[in-house]
This record gives sequence, structure tokens and C-alpha cells, in this order.
Amino acid sequence: MSIQSISILGIESSCDETSASVVKDGLVLSNVIASQSIHELYGGVVPEMASRAHLQNILPVVDLALKQASIDKSDISAVAFTQAPGLIGALLVGACFAKGFAQTMNIPLIAAHHMQAHVLAHFIDNPKPPFPFLCLTVSGGHTQIVLCRGYLEMEVIGTTIDDAAGEAFDKVARMLGLPYPGGPLVDKYAEFGDEKKFSFPVSDMKGYDFTFSGIKTAVMYFLKTQIKADSTFIERNMNDICASVQYTIICMLMNKLQKASKDLNITHIGIAGGVSANSGLRKAIVEAGKKNGWQIYIPKMEYCTDNAAMIGITGYYKYRKGEFADLATTASARATWS
Repeated sequence: MSIQSISILGIESSCDETSASVVKDGLVLSNVIASQSIHELYGGVVPEMASRAHLQNILPVVDLALKQASIDKSDISAVAFTQAPGLIGALLVGACFAKGFAQTMNIPLIAAHHMQAHVLAHFIDNPKPPFPFLCLTVSGGHTQIVLCRGYLEMEVIGTTIDDAAGEAFDKVARMLGLPYPGGPLVDKYAEFGDEKKFSFPVSDMKGYDFTFSGIKTAVMYFLKTQIKADSTFIERNMNDICASVQYTIICMLMNKLQKASKDLNITHIGIAGGVSANSGLRKAIVEAGKKNGWQIYIPKMEYCTDNAAMIGITGYYKYRKGEFADLATTASARATWS
């Protein structure tokens, strides 16, 4: 291996995906993901079951990632892992493996922030956004507008004060009797519905912050009223309900993003996180781009949901800057943006 070459082993285990990736000089050589379908039986992620599944999956997933990358473990320059935020038991599995690997191979350890990694997923493939750019990061646990001035220079300028957009999608899906994970199903039904059929309140916070608790409450009372008059209401109107709810949530996201873009005079715009895979959101941001003169950046679908490639690319930029962690670094379920 060339002295200049940097090969990062990335480990992601923040929730219910066990993933390993090898990133060499900023290029993804492998990205292996083991999903956990067991949680579908319980309507949501069961933390203890997730942790046990990570324990079972971590070794074979890392082994396969190295094989697919055609690289020996002795050629790995450093190992990066998701340090925060996430389910603490799940994070500990990845953290402990990464520490053991780094200590055994006598290589640096790199701690990655999960949401920063989502932003840096934009730099896995071309085209890559120039700095500064705004990134709307939307997932099951987070909704943020991030001002990106550099690879590792980011500032959260807007965030949700309660639920995340992804959580709102999933909870509305549960009200509709849809199985977990419900968010993608809402998107699927919405494709065939009328987004203007039912009206729900578009919440507005000061600045660039979001709130999604109101939309859940509005949908809950709306459904109770309609079902009381017609027990088959949901079944007969599923497509239109999903389309209307999705439209409302996307309006809230886009309103704040457009405000931030205008106020800061930034026209390079990206989206990231699991909900960035939502077809309605992707369509909305492309349309807003045409209307506002934005240059839009959207990672490939495989890099939107939780994956180790984004951890590996984060590790790559941290390695170049010499930002290493020591073995005393602990996993954290909640962490401030750093």
C-alpha cells in the first residue's frame, strides 16, 4: 500500500442496521449492510433485540466488507465507528469492535457523529457540493438544517423541538394500521393519492426550527372523527390521507429550507438521512430548485439510509485532519453536535 493511500474501515451500528464499509482515498470499495427484520413483528425497533443482532452480525459483515474490497485487514489505515447518537446498546457493539480492531492492528481509532456522517454522504459520489452549502438532514430521530462550511465544519441552524419528520411519518402510519416501518408505505400510498384532498395544519416555528407533534395530533383527531361517521374511512381513503399528510410534512420542511437559503444567500442545497429517500421530498426539492435557482445534491439511495460508507467517508476526512479518538472514548445515545 502506498504511503499516501488512506484506507478506512467504517462501522455503523446506531440502530437496527449492522454495516461495514471500506473507503480508500475517498472512494467506497465496499458497503455491506445487514438489516434486522425481527422488529417488524413489534411495530418498532426493540433495543435489546437490536443489540443482540449486532453482536451476531458484526464479524461476518466486517469480513465480507474486507473481502468485497479486496483488501487485507493489515492494509487498513484506521477504523471509524459511529460514536453517537443512537441506541446505546447498539452503539456499544460497534464501538467495542472498532476499539478491539484498532488496538489489535495498532492503528488509529476515529469517532464519527452519525448526523455529520449523513451530511458527508454527499461526498461519496459525484457531483459533490461546494462550500458553503445547506443540508436538510431528515431521519426517524432527527430533522435539521445544517450550514456546511467545510468537510468537518458544520453548524446546525435549525432543528426539531419535538418529534422528527421520520417519526411523524411512522406514527401516522401506525394510526392508519400500516406495518412497521410505516414511513416508506406512506410514501408508496401517497404516490396514488390527492395531496390536496384533506387539509392539515402547517406548523411554523421562529427561525429555522421545526415541530411535528401538531401534525400527529391533527391526524389523530381527524381520523377519530371520520371513523366515527364511517368505519371504512381509512380503507377507502388511504391514498389520499397519505398524500395529504406527506404533502403537509414536506411543506414544513421546504418552508424552512427556503427561508434559510434566502436569508443566508446560499443556493447549493443537499438533503440527507433516511427520509431523504422519500420520493415526495425528492420531487419537492427538485421543483424548489428550479423555482429558486438552486443547485440540488441528493446522495444515492443506498447512502441515504444508515450505512457504513458514510462513516468511512467521515473517517477519511477526519484522518486527513488528524482527528483521532483514544480507547477511552465512549458511545453516547445523545450527543451535542461537534
